[in-house]
Amino acid sequence: MEKFDKKEIDAKVREGMPFAHRWHNRFHIEMPFGLINDPNGLCYYNGEYHIFFQWNPLGTVHKNKCWGHTATRDFVNYAMPTLAMHPTDEHDKDGCYSGCGLSENGNLRVFYTCNAKDEQGVRTAAQRFGTYMIKEGAIRKDEIAVPHNPPGFTAHFRDPYVFYRNGQKYFVLGAQTEKERGCVLVYREKEGKWELLGELKTKTTDSEKKFGYMWECPALLKFGEYDVLMFCPQGIEAHDYKYQNEYQSGYFAGHASFDSMELYHGRFQELDCGFDFYAPQVFAHEGRHILLGWMGMPDHDADYPTAEKGWLFSLTMPRVLTLRQGHIFSKPAKELKALRMEESAVDIDAQETQTVSASLGEGAEILLDIAMGKAHNIELSLNYGLEKTVIRYERSEQLLTIDRTGMKLGGRGVRRVKLFADKLLSLHIFVDRTAIEMFMQHGEEAASFFVFPEKNILPEMSLSADAPMESVSGRIWELDAINFR
Repeated sequence: MEKFDKKEIDAKVREGMPFAHRWHNRFHIEMPFGLINDPNGLCYYNGEYHIFFQWNPLGTVHKNKCWGHTATRDFVNYAMPTLAMHPTDEHDKDGCYSGCGLSENGNLRVFYTCNAKDEQGVRTAAQRFGTYMIKEGAIRKDEIAVPHNPPGFTAHFRDPYVFYRNGQKYFVLGAQTEKERGCVLVYREKEGKWELLGELKTKTTDSEKKFGYMWECPALLKFGEYDVLMFCPQGIEAHDYKYQNEYQSGYFAGHASFDSMELYHGRFQELDCGFDFYAPQVFAHEGRHILLGWMGMPDHDADYPTAEKGWLFSLTMPRVLTLRQGHIFSKPAKELKALRMEESAVDIDAQETQTVSASLGEGAEILLDIAMGKAHNIELSLNYGLEKTVIRYERSEQLLTIDRTGMKLGGRGVRRVKLFADKLLSLHIFVDRTAIEMFMQHGEEAASFFVFPEKNILPEMSLSADAPMESVSGRIWELDAINFR
């Protein structure tokens, strides 16, 4: 086991704030050094939103998995990130893997997967509770709830998520059968212990074709009368305009029965169609389902040149989810409006035009409603000198394309998604120094992706069409940075 000096690591984080390098983002959570990935332990407790996340403070590779922590009341001002948990014993010596958070009996509790391997490399995955100690800024490791994977399932058995139904406490867990089929297991608390109810059966359970060889990061959410199983299936082949990333993040919407252990659901739908989105976690507070995701993609570290500078990846901005007609819509949390510098606001109001352009600052929010009129092909370009990233909409194909082939550094490529916009195309885009998040048609689709401009050039936005657009209206704001205190 590596040595982790919390005092030294926390001091190094403080020294690294505020960020100096031009690729460090201003309103996305990231660390001055090391590799972050999955958001963990999301919980509202004692008046604050607590955000834990996977973190390797010792390097930019996927090992030495610890938990970092920050907290916020408003998603604008945050506590200085600290090291909250690291490998310490025979249960988690090879990594403190992902898990959830919950407020329970006056305490902030976490529930995570311990990863340990023996001398032969055989993995043991145990599920363990812990308690976040506010004064110490660290997680006290408590009881092991599930010591190992059950018969019939491999040690790819991780990422617990606690939920309640009818006053009863449950958790779901990502798993893999011995036949290498991804699935979700359900446990229920009974008399202070946890009993395995079995696999939550879906339409994929008895299918001849597996829907992925592993399901990670599951969560069972309640939207009114509907249940939503969110998870990350690994090993799905790309089809036309779906499943274009290495690994997917999405959901089934329907109704869950714990008597029959079945989920009656519709088709699998992706949460984000960008290049860089994985392992989302959701927590509920005051009627809102708030999502944070990892901006990154497993097994594609070469796409992110910040590793050469000593850090990797970001978390997404907080998104609020709603379910309408079986489809999740996502919008940026309303608190993020506080980042707008109103004095910088530029109103867009153009009639019968084929072009609109604007300069953007170090961070920008773009809100556009495009009445397409006679135009059939719309192109919005983010120009960094001679480099550019292009967002295209083809009306005849009902197709939106994100094209990064005009960038020199980092991941490039093209992503395409079907998007219905008969007359009006609505775009809501957040442009950070490298992280970009886009919401289309009022949150019907979302896309998260990175760009890494070679030169220190602020972007220019240009909008063009193949024929006059009836109107282009909206607003552009320069955005302030989030504050770590």
